[in-house]
Amino acid sequence: MVCAALALLVASPGVATADATPSIEPGEAYMGVGVAMHEGGATASAEPDVSPLATVEGVDVSSHQGNVSWSTLWNSGVQFAYVKATEGTSYENPYFAQQYNGSYNVGMIRGAYHFALPNSSSGASQANFFADNGGGWSRDGKTLPGVLDIEYNPYGSTCYGLSQSAMVSWINDFLDTYHARTGRYAVIYTTTDWWTTCTGNYSGFAANHPLWIARYASSAGTLPAGWGFYTFWQYTSTGPTVGDHNVFNGAYDRLQVLANNG
Repeated sequence: MVCAALALLVASPGVATADATPSIEPGEAYMGVGVAMHEGGATASAEPDVSPLATVEGVDVSSHQGNVSWSTLWNSGVQFAYVKATEGTSYENPYFAQQYNGSYNVGMIRGAYHFALPNSSSGASQANFFADNGGGWSRDGKTLPGVLDIEYNPYGSTCYGLSQSAMVSWINDFLDTYHARTGRYAVIYTTTDWWTTCTGNYSGFAANHPLWIARYASSAGTLPAGWGFYTFWQYTSTGPTVGDHNVFNGAYDRLQVLANNG
């Protein structure tokens, strides 16, 4: 399962306790930034309870991790990585090249993610910005489809000031544009609570878009409507030198299929 080195669970930068509000600047958001703030608890105290096949360990990183020692992570058993590429339509991760190419060079299957700001510009605009700045895809067997990180707003109103129907429309705009640009269906990263609150627990994206669920607990819990299973599970936030830890719900050869299935 997950090696001992990966079980050292400490909070990521910028994540506050459930009683506080994180203080971050524009561009500093990352996967799971709002989980502790809204759902309580930035860490898990035990290894995740996963099926025997769901043993492919991965990390997600952003500028908070800086230059990552990918060989160290690879030697500890990490086999895939997702790297923050963009946020909104103006932010690009300054460490993206080192993180994205470095993970690839040590043998990991890698992908890129976009932190959505639905209140700042259209879904299409942000999908194009993402695709133009690291979120593209190639059938090289080592590149995963891009991720739409759609979660609690770390800068203000939880649902970015959008109604549930407007949020669904925004997400659809992003997903359709990304698919048109890359030929891939983007992965959706979210939490069940946020999805229920801000989309009305909309089920219409589940048929094509893999789910990446965030829940810092011993199980992934109830999933958003429409998804019968998760593809990725972010089960803990483990600190500035490592990034958040995730598990792929399947064997390694199924992760390779996901990378190749364009």
